[in-house]
Amino acid sequence: MRAAEDIPMGTLQDLDPQAHMLLQFDVERFLYDEAAALDDRRFIEWLDLLTEDIHYWMPIRRTVNANELDQEFTQIGDMSYFDDDKEMLKHRVARLDTGYAWAELPPSRTRHLITNVRLVGMDGDEIDVESNFHLYRSRLDTEEDSWFGKRCDRLRRVDGQLKICRRHIFLDQTVLLSTNLSSLF
Repeated sequence: MRAAEDIPMGTLQDLDPQAHMLLQFDVERFLYDEAAALDDRRFIEWLDLLTEDIHYWMPIRRTVNANELDQEFTQIGDMSYFDDDKEMLKHRVARLDTGYAWAELPPSRTRHLITNVRLVGMDGDEIDVESNFHLYRSRLDTEEDSWFGKRCDRLRRVDGQLKICRRHIFLDQTVLLSTNLSSLF
């Protein structure tokens, strides 16, 4: 049996069923391990799962009429909850690690549930992946938040290891009742 990292990169259509299955398994395992790193507050380790050219973006969702669905989310360059590169994510992680970030004192407890992982495209060494998520956050004795949505990730194999080079996060909610958005999705 072949190892997933030995699968030749090309397009999804180029893969035989066994190679597709191995790649699916490899991607799912990567996303589950990434979720565990976030839930265990291993943020420096999480940063190592990102490429230097990462685009981490979460647009704002609006309620629109059925004939305006193309305007439901803000566009890249418009207002968004996150529009971060690797340097900005490093700053966010450094702030969380200081122990003095008021929004995270005491730190939140999170649980990332990742499901419906689908390989939707592949071009060379990059794989486009869509997944659904539920991010549950609790803090103090009474603060609880749940965010649901879809992540559109682009993974790139770098030195044989998968890394995230793009994460676009699309929330199902249009109104956020959370006191902060300090969690990493």
